[in-house]
Amino acid sequence: MYKRLSAVLFPVATVLLIGALVWGYQENKEKNAVLINAENQYQRAFHDLSFHLDKLHAELGNTLAVSSKSQGMHRKGLMNVWRITSEAQNEINQLPLTLLPFNKTEEFLSRISNFAYKAGVRDLTKEPLSENELQTLKTLYYNSGEITKDLQEVQERVITSRLRWMDVEMALANGSPEDNSIIDGFQTVNKRVESYPELDWGPSVSSMYSRRSVKMLSGSPITEEDVRRKALKFTDAGDQADVQITLNGQGTDWPSYTARVNRPNGAISMDITQKGGQVISYTDEREVGPKQVSVQQAIDKAQEFLSLKGYSDMTVVAADQYDNLANFSFVHEKDGVLIYPEKVTVRSGLDNGEVLGFQASDYVYEYQEDREIPHPKLSLAEAEKTLNTELKVLYHRKALIKNDSNEDVLTYEFGGRINGSQYRIYINADTGLEETVEVVKDAQAGVE
Repeated sequence: MYKRLSAVLFPVATVLLIGALVWGYQENKEKNAVLINAENQYQRAFHDLSFHLDKLHAELGNTLAVSSKSQGMHRKGLMNVWRITSEAQNEINQLPLTLLPFNKTEEFLSRISNFAYKAGVRDLTKEPLSENELQTLKTLYYNSGEITKDLQEVQERVITSRLRWMDVEMALANGSPEDNSIIDGFQTVNKRVESYPELDWGPSVSSMYSRRSVKMLSGSPITEEDVRRKALKFTDAGDQADVQITLNGQGTDWPSYTARVNRPNGAISMDITQKGGQVISYTDEREVGPKQVSVQQAIDKAQEFLSLKGYSDMTVVAADQYDNLANFSFVHEKDGVLIYPEKVTVRSGLDNGEVLGFQASDYVYEYQEDREIPHPKLSLAEAEKTLNTELKVLYHRKALIKNDSNEDVLTYEFGGRINGSQYRIYINADTGLEETVEVVKDAQAGVE
């Protein structure tokens, strides 16, 4: 009996063992193939990064080598610098550096890219490179040479010691980056960039990296009791409602409170700035039923809600409906001009049109009671002449927007249709140039 059973089971066990070995071999082979492919991609991105940083240094030198009056060569050189830095940024994003402090170098390349692009696309015959910009280019040439040298030293160690990027990923994941030559090299580059003094990038680039902070707000810091009273009043929940308060971001540029007001039909959450006690967001968590009201009815209720909450003279400029919900953008209107920086976004339920939430951070940080509205140099008719003759203008109005330099610019906003789509085109009221163009979704078409 035993022999008979063994004669049956032994071949079966042998087949299973061989199958397991083959399966394990295949799994290991596929795993190694994935690792080899990842390593090859990392190596390619790293060597391309080193190559492009060397090219960046050379291109900056070429741009500086020509006469200060050579606008054509300056434009060509600056656009090449922009292209090369964009490629270098893309290669950095392909490397496993998310856990490694390399942010200063990435920001440095980003600023070079934006500086080169904004300087290169303008009309250099009318506005040639200034002395400050030429000095910035000289400094960038010197700095990029140092960074290139450091990275080439890392590249030499990678080649001579046959270092693997997969080891970098493992070292970062295990929290022991100090033992890896590649990581040490990148940290050296980042520290070098961090030590560089701040350059004069010009207002158009600097504004892209300026951050809102609590310092921009007026008013005094509020207490948790102040938050509780404000939350109860804002939500009309009554003095006895349960309110849970949490302090967020203490010691950062964004200290705020979250107040959660508990109600039987769904809680309401609010974010309130610690300084000044201004509401920056509001969310009603009630369930939304089937659609029963029109978008226009919801807009009317949203307008009424904003007025009751202290946001007066707001005009709807955009609407977006999906299922039983709708989102609206409102901007402040002053002296017949729409102030786009002072914006509030509202979300409403189309079951009864009531507001479910809103986001007011733009309004809170950008609102200026004494904001001056400049007088246009061009008339409406003069501005309209700059439009494409095939554009069918549906409406027009004055609008104050932010330009690329983060400056207030008075424009004529034209809404119209061309090539089967609807657009908003903002024409500078002083120069007649297009400041920006936006395509309008069909759901927004009726909002003027």
